[in-house]
Amino acid sequence: MLSLLYQEGPSTEGIFRRSGSAKTCKELKEKLDSGAEVDLACESIFVTASLFKDFLRNIPGSILSSQLCDKWVSVMDQGNNEEKIKSIQRLIEQLPRANVVLLRYIFGVLHGIEMRSEENQMNAFNLAICIAPSLLWPPVSSTPDMESEFTKKISSLVQFLTENCCRIFGEEINSLFGEI
Repeated sequence: MLSLLYQEGPSTEGIFRRSGSAKTCKELKEKLDSGAEVDLACESIFVTASLFKDFLRNIPGSILSSQLCDKWVSVMDQGNNEEKIKSIQRLIEQLPRANVVLLRYIFGVLHGIEMRSEENQMNAFNLAICIAPSLLWPPVSSTPDMESEFTKKISSLVQFLTENCCRIFGEEINSLFGEI
């Protein structure tokens, strides 16, 4: 999925914003869940993006860990960009290794898309609005106003992560997918 998103996402207007066919997504998810072979290259890239967001939303406790939710939310309230980056790196160190590996690939994809935002209309802000709710959610439910405020803060964090991913994850994030 990520490889396809890395290849096609940068040249696809509205990637992650537009949804794939709900029926197709449901059918493919059932096939994937059953272990059946699925050739996503034959599907719309919007279906792949929708399936990927669904996958992220089904990670128990979220990829950024709901246990660290308060710390993630407070990162953007810190001083300058260097302090924010250091705080983010400390939080990343607290995540399970599998989460960190997946995050590096996710932000490699988002960075690639953002680099061609003139073409695809998906700058870091737009990407964050679309993907942030799939990366972290509060451990307990809250009021709609609190959820709205939370979503804004997490979107701001994801925008910052996307814009600074090379400094946070290292320059090799640009070569994670090799020469596709």
